[in-house]
Amino acid sequence: MTRNRTVRLGLLLFPQFSLMAFSAALEPLRSANRLLGREFYRWTIISPDGDAVTASNGIPITAQAAFDANASVDMLLVCIGLEPLQVQTYPGLRGALRQLASRGCLVGGVSGGPFLLAEAGLLDGRRCTVHWEYADFFAARYPRARLQPDVYVVDRGVFTCSGGTAALDMMLHFIREHHGPDLALSVAEQFIHPRIREQGDGQRMAVHTRYRITSPKLAEVIALMERAGSEASGIAEIADQVALSARQIERLFQRHLATSPSEFYLGLRLARARTLLRETSQSVRAIAVECGFKSTSHFSSAYRRSFGQRPTDERQPAASVPRKKTSVGGKHASSRKDKIG
Repeated sequence: MTRNRTVRLGLLLFPQFSLMAFSAALEPLRSANRLLGREFYRWTIISPDGDAVTASNGIPITAQAAFDANASVDMLLVCIGLEPLQVQTYPGLRGALRQLASRGCLVGGVSGGPFLLAEAGLLDGRRCTVHWEYADFFAARYPRARLQPDVYVVDRGVFTCSGGTAALDMMLHFIREHHGPDLALSVAEQFIHPRIREQGDGQRMAVHTRYRITSPKLAEVIALMERAGSEASGIAEIADQVALSARQIERLFQRHLATSPSEFYLGLRLARARTLLRETSQSVRAIAVECGFKSTSHFSSAYRRSFGQRPTDERQPAASVPRKKTSVGGKHASSRKDKIG
């Protein structure tokens, strides 16, 4: 890519995509064009079959083209939100993405988009990121991907983004590559974005900020609890890791958060389980194990005590995710929309 050649971007949207991430990726390019005084970036809104796509907030977006493996694009950004494994209902996508990447197209994913890239094998051995809510599920499903907790990652022609406003930082990275830091800073100024985050910046606020606590030791304990995943540790084990006694940890939680460490830890695991129940297709048993519960019955009883319903009651209605089989770039895909390129 050069300063003088138009960069053609395809935005591939799936049902329930995040409108925030989509806008944060697109708007910096519009602003860059305005500041440059010409159309350096040109984009096309794509869906798997060429039909309109509804965002997670219920707003429909009209697609301009159906996805085509022979698309004339320099960059393709896959936008997936809720239910990231819905891509399995669209045969041919994995091979089509590999074909695009093999031709030198930069291929990326935002929010749940990295799931499709991983399904296509494009993240094997590459550094990548995904939204923190999906991180444990993603790491277990795609062990060959080198998952990072960063806001975005660009690695050898493949880019991934955690979602939300991080897409703005990622696009500012590309604008800086194409036109230098001055234009990137000018675009950031347009969006009242005082600091451009870089690769390596973490996704989440610091523990002490999120929980409004001042104790470094308590923040360290909470960070260990959040990272535990399926290997849930006992309070005594955590106490050993932070060089405190279990009683000292008890006092810290009571003083700063007015709860016990065991109740707090259980709440973290149940909140994570609730997200997985609502936004993935994993079985209840798999989610129980992933969240550190020794049995499904223990998980179910704790869940009912906390939320007043069974884990299975959290499942989204099947109608919220498209189940039709659609051939990518095939006859149906081109029946109502022009293929891009």
